[in-house]
Amino acid sequence: MSTALNNDIFLFDADAHVLEPPDLWENYLEAEFQHRAIKFEKNAQGIDQLYVDNKIVLPNCAAALGGAELDRRAAFDPTSTLSYLDGAPPGSMYGPDRIEHFDQWGLSAGLVLPTIGIFWDVPDNKLANAYCRAYNNWVYDFQAADRDRLVIAAHLNLRDIDEAIKELDIRLKQGFKGVFLAPERVDGKAFADGYFDPLWARIEEAGVPLLTHVVVRTRRLVTGFVGDWYDTPANRTFTFALGATSQVMPACMAMVMDGLFDKFPKLKLVAIEAGCGWAAYAMDRLDEKYKHFSTFDKQLELEKPSDYFRRNLWFVAEPEERTIGSMLELVGEDRILWGSDFPHIDADLEAPQHIMQSVNHLPEHLQRAVLGENARKLFEL
Repeated sequence: MSTALNNDIFLFDADAHVLEPPDLWENYLEAEFQHRAIKFEKNAQGIDQLYVDNKIVLPNCAAALGGAELDRRAAFDPTSTLSYLDGAPPGSMYGPDRIEHFDQWGLSAGLVLPTIGIFWDVPDNKLANAYCRAYNNWVYDFQAADRDRLVIAAHLNLRDIDEAIKELDIRLKQGFKGVFLAPERVDGKAFADGYFDPLWARIEEAGVPLLTHVVVRTRRLVTGFVGDWYDTPANRTFTFALGATSQVMPACMAMVMDGLFDKFPKLKLVAIEAGCGWAAYAMDRLDEKYKHFSTFDKQLELEKPSDYFRRNLWFVAEPEERTIGSMLELVGEDRILWGSDFPHIDADLEAPQHIMQSVNHLPEHLQRAVLGENARKLFEL
C-alpha cells in the first residue's frame, strides 16, 4: 500500500480533540446556571485564566490547552500573554473548519473528544449535569458540519447515575457513538461498584464504547502511579510520557480484575492517549500474578485476565509506536486503533504519514485494520 490517502482507504483518527469555544458554556448553559459558567477571564497582567464555577482552575498557560502549532516554551511560560485562542489552530473549534482539516490530512472520519472537558470537576450535581448538557448540545451542533465524519461522544456526570442515563438516552437518539470516561474513581467508588450498574447496562445495551482518556485535576491528584518524583514543575517529558498511561493503565486493569466485564460481558472499553504497547505487558503481568493470587479476590469467570483484554478492550496507538505489529498479534487484530491528539501541545502534526510508516511492513489487511477498519467496526460507522 503506497499511501493511506488513497480514496479506498478508510483513515480514522481516534484521538481528535476539539478546543471548546471560550464562550461555549455562557452560550449553552440554561439561564439559572449562567453566572457559574466555565469561562476565561484575563487578569491584570492580561493573562487568560480558566474559571469553573467562579473559581480559577488554570491561572495561566491557557494557550497550552491547545498549542499544537506553538513554541512549547512560550506556551508554558506562566508570564506569557499568549491566550487560549492563540493556542487554537484552524480546525480546533468549528465544525466546517474541522472537516477542512480532515480533508487536508486525508482523514475519512475521527473521534471528537473534549479539552476543557478533561479539566472541570464539580461536586454540585445540578451544575455538573448542566455543564454536561451544554457541552453535549454544543458538540452536536459542531457535528452538523458532517454527521458521518465527525464521531461524537457524550460527557456524563457519573455522580448522578439517574440523570446520566437520561442524558445518555437523549444523546443516543442524536447519534452519539461513545461515552467519555475519566480514568478515576468517583467519590471512592471503582467502576465495578454496583452503583454504576444501571449506567453500564444501558451503555452495553446501546453497544457504544466507553472512552477512557487522561484527565487533569488542578485541585487534587488523580489516582495513578506517577507518584511524587518531582516537585512542581515536574520534568515535562516524564509528565507527558507517563501522565496518561499512569491513569488509563490501572483503570483498565482494575476494571478487568474487579469483574466489571463479567457483569457486562459485551461492554466495550477504549484506552486513549496511553499508547498500545502496554497492553500485552499488562496482560502477561496480570496472568502471571493471577496464577498465584486468584483465591484472594473475586474469581473471574474467564480463565485469565488477558481474555478480557482480547474481548472487551481496544487500544489507541501513538502514530510512531514500534509495537503495533506485536500488539495486533498478542492482543488481537481488531483491537488497535491510532490517534493524533490534535490540537494538543504534544499532538503529532504528521500523524497520518507516521501511522502509515509504522504499519507499512504489515500485511495489507492489518494496515487497513489499524488505519481505520477497526474503528469503523467498533463505532459501527
